[in-house]
Amino acid sequence: MTEPSNQSEIENAVATLASRTPQGANAARPLTGPERAAVLMLALGDQYGARVWNLLDDEELRELSTVMSQLGTVQAESVEGLMLEFVSRLSASGAIMGNYDATERLLQQYLPPERVTGIMDEIRGPAGRNMWEKLSNVQEELLANYLKNEYPQTAAVVLSKLSSEHSARVLAILPEDYGLEVVSRMLRMEAVQKDVLERVEQTLRSEFMSSLSQTRRRDAHELMAEIFNNFDRQTETRFMTSLEESNRESAERIKNLMFTFDDLVKLDNASAQTLMRHIDKDKLAIALKGAGEPVRQFFLSNMSTRAAKLLQEDMQTLGPVRLRDVDESQALLVNLAKDLAARGEIMIAKSRADEELVY
Repeated sequence: MTEPSNQSEIENAVATLASRTPQGANAARPLTGPERAAVLMLALGDQYGARVWNLLDDEELRELSTVMSQLGTVQAESVEGLMLEFVSRLSASGAIMGNYDATERLLQQYLPPERVTGIMDEIRGPAGRNMWEKLSNVQEELLANYLKNEYPQTAAVVLSKLSSEHSARVLAILPEDYGLEVVSRMLRMEAVQKDVLERVEQTLRSEFMSSLSQTRRRDAHELMAEIFNNFDRQTETRFMTSLEESNRESAERIKNLMFTFDDLVKLDNASAQTLMRHIDKDKLAIALKGAGEPVRQFFLSNMSTRAAKLLQEDMQTLGPVRLRDVDESQALLVNLAKDLAARGEIMIAKSRADEELVY
């Protein structure tokens, strides 16, 4: 056997054979796709199959190995027919065709359905997913900014297809008069004809989703707020002061987006107590040593009387503490709070309005 020159072509051919239903290779019991791939790899042997094995991931190795171990005897004519098909497909110009459907069928042989869906969604992009599922993941501000320039009837159709929670958030952002008109259209709307719905989908896909996929980037102010969060206090003050002089609007937006040590007072009592259970008491003492009185009292009030007294004694025995150490300890608490919030163990209020209670 002559060693094939293009290893990626070999792998593609193996994959193609694995995804196809055999045509008479074994009349008694037709081989499945994975079995055909297993036969081919056994026939290639160590010398010619090693490179292909090296290109398979753990899941593929596991499945192919399992099939090989249970394959049993395959008649010589079946092996010969399979090898002839493999060689003809590898050598024929254009015989191996890659497309979305073939790729998806191949992935389904080896990966869980949810992973296949995610991978294919990323490959296909906006046009490959259900439009309304895709739209449900779009930030409400972006969707509202787009819809306010459309006919109210179009907006009504779009919002009627989304979840009630998402539609409510979008309607709340729309200009009041326009939003009321959209609500009126939604109340009067009957079943939407299929061709109308298809035109709306096509418009969204071509004008909104394609533009979003090309231009959507992380908001620069959000990114800068995270950078500021990681500054030490002196650097933050220096940059913020300069920014306030040159671009006050951006400075205010960054301030509003930043989550600082002082923002920890927005935690509810249970979240504050959870946070303190995860932090080293020495670090907490250093952090509070340089904190303002409101923040200090907030933490002390969420401790038992005995624990609060011990912490205050620890703070007194620390003596003078370097500002750098205070900044590091406070940053540690902030990052810990973010990690706990991401894991759902605590809840961080996004704004002062989030703290308001309704009785």
